[in-house]
Amino acid sequence: MGEIVMVRHGQANTGAQSETDYDRLSPLGHVQAGWLGDWLDAHDPGFDLVLSGTMRRHRETAAGMRRTPHDEDTRLNEIDYFALARDIEITHGLPRPACEQDFASHVPQTFAAWHAADIAGAEPFARFEDRVRDVLQEAAEPGRRVLCVTSGGIIAMALRIALGLDTERLAQVLLPIYNSSLHRFRVLDSGIFLSAFNAIPHLDPPDRADSRSWI
Repeated sequence: MGEIVMVRHGQANTGAQSETDYDRLSPLGHVQAGWLGDWLDAHDPGFDLVLSGTMRRHRETAAGMRRTPHDEDTRLNEIDYFALARDIEITHGLPRPACEQDFASHVPQTFAAWHAADIAGAEPFARFEDRVRDVLQEAAEPGRRVLCVTSGGIIAMALRIALGLDTERLAQVLLPIYNSSLHRFRVLDSGIFLSAFNAIPHLDPPDRADSRSWI
């Protein structure tokens, strides 16, 4: 039996107005990555392969976790949500989210339009799903443990693939994903199976409650 462990990057540059501006860890994001690295060193150090996306926030998270050098794969890069938000505002008049609470209604509507090909964003929904499926299939080797440092959208799509989620539930599982959280998939001959979702053992101590973040 193998295992794929997916990690969402640490908190990025919240309040950014573009993907480029967003793509770097905040001071808190660096702290989260370091604490996660400490926890892995103490409790779960052994991986046969470490992968990350090529985005700056992925590289900085892997470095903060002290999981470098590692292999990089563009298929683990996040969707460009800024492009999707732009398209749905133009075509459907849906305002861009102005605060964290706005995302709860914005993401499901945006994903539904994207899945229906009413909007395109930077890539079609089907292409996004295919690339996540492909990287999971390559990582899913019985007897091997793989760590993937990536983003919330990739993790949510992996959950859709493993659990057969529809688009509405895909959006629902994306929204609560913590920065620097762990998500575990068991690899069997018959496929991959979710064994842990949104774990933050490095942020569980009460004195770190203020260091838990979603955005």
